[in-house]
Amino acid sequence: MPLAIELAAARVEALGVAGLLGRIGDRFALLAGGDRTAPPRQRSLAATVEWSYRLLDDREQRVFRAVSAFPAGFTLEAAEAVAGAGAAEAVLHLVDCSLLVPLRAGPDDRSRYVMLETLRAYGAGLPAGAGEQDGAAAALAGYGLQVARQAAAGLQSGDGELAAARWPDAEDATMRQALAWAGAHDPALALRLANALGWWWVLRGRLAGEYRLLCQAAGGAEAGSDRWCAAQNWLGWAAQLSADLATALGHFTAARDAAAGRPPSRALTAALACRATILRMMGWTAEAAGDARRSLALAREIGDRAGELLALVELSFEADDAGHYDEAVRLARQAGQIAAGVPGGLARRCSYVLTSVLADAGDLAEAARAGAAGLARARDAGDLWNQASLLPRIVDLDLRAGRTGDAAAHLREGLRLAVRTGSLFEVLTGISQCGDLCAATGRIAEALTLWAACAAVDRHEGLSDPPDPPWSVPRREEQLREAGLALGPGRARAAEERGAAMSLSTAAEYALMLTDPAPPQPAAPGSGPLSARERELVTLVAQGRTNAQIAAQLYISVRTVSSHLDRIRDKTGCRRRADLTRLALGEGLV
Repeated sequence: MPLAIELAAARVEALGVAGLLGRIGDRFALLAGGDRTAPPRQRSLAATVEWSYRLLDDREQRVFRAVSAFPAGFTLEAAEAVAGAGAAEAVLHLVDCSLLVPLRAGPDDRSRYVMLETLRAYGAGLPAGAGEQDGAAAALAGYGLQVARQAAAGLQSGDGELAAARWPDAEDATMRQALAWAGAHDPALALRLANALGWWWVLRGRLAGEYRLLCQAAGGAEAGSDRWCAAQNWLGWAAQLSADLATALGHFTAARDAAAGRPPSRALTAALACRATILRMMGWTAEAAGDARRSLALAREIGDRAGELLALVELSFEADDAGHYDEAVRLARQAGQIAAGVPGGLARRCSYVLTSVLADAGDLAEAARAGAAGLARARDAGDLWNQASLLPRIVDLDLRAGRTGDAAAHLREGLRLAVRTGSLFEVLTGISQCGDLCAATGRIAEALTLWAACAAVDRHEGLSDPPDPPWSVPRREEQLREAGLALGPGRARAAEERGAAMSLSTAAEYALMLTDPAPPQPAAPGSGPLSARERELVTLVAQGRTNAQIAAQLYISVRTVSSHLDRIRDKTGCRRRADLTRLALGEGLV
């Protein structure tokens, strides 16, 4: 808005750019006091917006207030869902009055109107009739549930999966706002919405990050109800992705116990199969096998194709762990033949399973073909969950075949995805595999550092599932012995101590740095080398400390920490915390 820019520019001399940015949230108070010779409506931002709003009739003003509840773009159908039937004509008039931006195509090929943030803030602050704002918020949450359910139907059936996933992609901001409002005002709606979004969260690698929200939603439901059981299964899955096996087992067991006294259901077959996975990972193989077999029998009894697939996948892994490789491959192929009526992400999971068991069976060429085909399908679908799982298996195959260049590229891609999706086991696997890659390419000290970092995190987290693939576990002690001999006791100990002191995020960033094919970029011209205090701050950032934690440790204010970091960024050109971590790693500060 030209007037807003003009009014903001007039404040720069008095406040500075940083001060202006800090106050821009209260834009209507800040952007006032313009040219006194201008008409009154042009002397402040609030006056200009109010003048435009007053030109609307009562119905158009009501629609303007209602659609200001949308946090981002909205379709005409969405506007009618929130503002009521017949709102379309008013929306079109708002476009003519420049109070809405004309239609723009979204990622789902649906066209949406956009309200500028300034206008949205004004609309949200208008005094409205009793209950009008709550009514608009409730209607928006109801619209979010409608979108989530329709998208979930496409995701769960496997038909039109790509289009189904792109719809909530485009409505992400609306979904977040709907969940936040429902969590505070309508727990039952929050639970229905969270359960409907489950498969979309899985595909987009977001399920682990939604654990707290799911807990809150499930907490308001009747324990043992169908929706509560569904939420327990999603919670168990989210905890498993975060490597919290004990918590995952608790959620799956709760869902199993609640559903056990009723006729067989999809919730029960899923709880049994997923519980079997956790039990196997914790070493309780006999109980795991019993749950998996029971899940398979129940799934076939009620025609639950998704449950049957989950059970076959688990039985395949159990056969693989027992060394029955032919049986493991047979079960994995049998699971892969189930495609109709199951979520696309679950069908693609079979590629990960088949790749893993073929590799353990020694059929590396067929495993590589299965992995490449599965990865291509996951990429086409935007399925981050299966990409993050498949890439480490492909790295294993690359390393075993001596394809170190391919291994580095796949490792980097997989590690970035694992960090993004919050899959702790895959992050640890990537760090460990980077150590293998360094050992294979003659970087012995770096290999020892990465292996030590992996072992330290494993001990700290109390993980029971080793990050190394089964075929490499017997080789680890030999690799460590050979590395120690190559470096000598002093250098080997120093490399291991460096890794043991790294946080998980620092170790992951170190692995990404070691697999980066691009040469390091020189730092931007600054005002000299870092001081001792600045180097200390960079070290703490690299160790994963927040600004508040740094302030407490150094007995300084959070504002002082921010000022120091701003100066460091000016000196080095490192704008992100990840860049500062790389700087610390490159300088040997961590």
